[in-house]
Amino acid sequence: MFVAIRGLRRLCEIRLAAVPHARRGHDKPPRTWHNRLAIGPGSKSVVVGQLLLLRHAKSSWDDPRLGDHARPLSARGRRAAAAMRRAMQELDLVPDVVLVSSARRTLQTLEALEPWVESPLVERMDALYLAGAPQLLQILHGVAETARSVLLVGHNPGLHDLAVLLIGGREAAMATPMARRLAESYPTGALAEFAVRGGWRTLEAGGGRLLRFLRPRDLPEVAA
Repeated sequence: MFVAIRGLRRLCEIRLAAVPHARRGHDKPPRTWHNRLAIGPGSKSVVVGQLLLLRHAKSSWDDPRLGDHARPLSARGRRAAAAMRRAMQELDLVPDVVLVSSARRTLQTLEALEPWVESPLVERMDALYLAGAPQLLQILHGVAETARSVLLVGHNPGLHDLAVLLIGGREAAMATPMARRLAESYPTGALAEFAVRGGWRTLEAGGGRLLRFLRPRDLPEVAA
């Protein structure tokens, strides 16, 4: 696993070197999140990154011959993923790096988000398939520090557990209505946006500030 993560970091560093400067550095943050997080009156700021956690959209069980890894999105899942694409465009959520599970349903969810306004580096990873929160966190530790915004497309329960871990656990999740909704459930197609303190290599429990939690049923096209 260490070798794989070290390779991911190196690959991200190499490919991000070819991305225009405005997408690589911290000098031009996206309009929807702050690239510096104030930690107190008169104190210095801490450089932060953006982490997007997207659970795959609803999948189909229509073909019993298919194994879990090969299950595609259902018609409902495709509609929800398309709606999420429009929402992400409106919110200007454009990652530098995308880490996606190799399962068919996660890959199809990512396909539904395309085309991007600015194409990110996409890494398809077998290690993300049904990975638990500790494994997901370890994979994020391998992201190059030059990556300002990361989208991880994965599965429950690991993705849900990671989201709760980042906000400091279930007790901490009681602090706000949005965090409580996240702690209660992480439905298919749901997206959480975090501001992450410091670098990817030091990301730990309580290291994310929840900025947004968007479920497909929150979107007008799906709710209608």
